[in-house]
Amino acid sequence: MPLLGTMFTITNYGTWLRGDKRGWVDDGKTLPADPELERADEARLKHPPFLFCPPDFQRIGVCIGESLRMRLEQRVWALAVNTWHVHFVVAASRYGPAEVVPCTKDAVRYGLRAGRPIWTAGYDKRFCFDERTLRTRIAYVERHNLALGWAARPWEFIEEV
Repeated sequence: MPLLGTMFTITNYGTWLRGDKRGWVDDGKTLPADPELERADEARLKHPPFLFCPPDFQRIGVCIGESLRMRLEQRVWALAVNTWHVHFVVAASRYGPAEVVPCTKDAVRYGLRAGRPIWTAGYDKRFCFDERTLRTRIAYVERHNLALGWAARPWEFIEEV
C-alpha cells in the first residue's frame, strides 16, 4: 500500500519530558507516568520550558507552511500551532521525516529568533497508508484550530486532499 501522507507532532523544549503524567514515548512504545524520572529530566534542563505565545501562532504557522512549500515543495493538508507543540499533515513526497522536520524546526527558529532552544530533540510521525487514516489525522489537527476559535484551515497554503 503506498504512503499517502504523514502527520507530524513536534513538541517545544522542556514541555514533554520522560515520565510525563500524560504518558511518554520511548522507542515507539507509550510508557506510563514516572514522576521521579520527570523530575530528574526537569532538573537537567539548561533552559526553562519554551512556550509559543498565542499572538505568535499565526506567524509560526506561516513560517512552517512557507518553508515546507518553498524548500521541499510539500503539500500541506493540515497544520495547528499550540503553546507547547505543533501538528501538521503533509502529502507523501520524495522527502522523508529526516528532511521535513528540520525544515519545520529551522523555519520557526529563524522566524522567532528566540536565541535559545525552542524544540525537543525528537518528534512523532504517523504514516497514513489509507484515505480513512489520512482524513482522521487531518481532522484531528483541524480540531486543534477549531478549539482556538479559528477556521479548520486558517492558512491559505493548506490544500485539500
